[in-house]
Amino acid sequence: MCWFGVGGSADVLFIPADVEDLQDFLLKVGSSVPITVIGVGSNLLIRDNGIRGVVIRLGAGFNYIKRKEHRVIAGAAVLDLNVAQYCLEYAISGLEFLAGIPGTIGGALYMNAGAYHSDISNILIEAKAINLQGKLKVFKKSDLGYKYRSNGLSESWIFIEGSFQGQQGEYNIIDHNIKNIQNSRLSIQPIKSKTGGSTFKNPPGLPAWKLIDEAGCRGLRIGGAEVSTQHCNFFINSNSATASDLEKLIKEVRNRVLEKTGVLLEPEVKIIGEDA
Repeated sequence: MCWFGVGGSADVLFIPADVEDLQDFLLKVGSSVPITVIGVGSNLLIRDNGIRGVVIRLGAGFNYIKRKEHRVIAGAAVLDLNVAQYCLEYAISGLEFLAGIPGTIGGALYMNAGAYHSDISNILIEAKAINLQGKLKVFKKSDLGYKYRSNGLSESWIFIEGSFQGQQGEYNIIDHNIKNIQNSRLSIQPIKSKTGGSTFKNPPGLPAWKLIDEAGCRGLRIGGAEVSTQHCNFFINSNSATASDLEKLIKEVRNRVLEKTGVLLEPEVKIIGEDA
């Protein structure tokens, strides 16, 4: 369930059938049980000793897309790419950038995901979420305190749905934009490898890949983990990497960049689970 293809097991995996099933579970499970929510694991590194408590992954009951004119409503389990393709079908523009984001709408809502000069905060109208006590709340965009690749919520919420504002567009132009994004990703990113996407957030005004390259880390390896030679901000499981290999590589690159450039990179890949 992690695109790196590494990591240990969860104690319990719960895939709720629908919103009511999720709320019922959260009300009954008790606060003493640790809860971890994951999407499709596209930007996630799970440590080798796995995850204690319950892992929640939203299933088919949260995988839907609908529209009201140019307003697009998507469940949290929908792949970002599928929303872009849905918008193409109905000639709704403004959401093409989602074709460049691996992962689900739930993850995108949580981290204000973005690519190709746009992000979730630019298109979001409102989001529905449930807290760990089972309470459902509708958040306006202004409630979420979005910043670069993060939100400002003070407690844990499980996003279950997002409503997004598009505009009337032309099919051919939208199709062209989506294909350009997909071709760009294919040419500059190792998307056919076992990778977790962008490893580090871009510091203000600086591309992280360039700092990594300047620090001499292109192609750097620890065990089976490697800094991609195609795109330095993508780390890959080149063959038989462990989660520990990847985490060590992340720390080593971060230290080398700091020593070389004075910039402390902040991970974008989320690292979770038990230390070895």
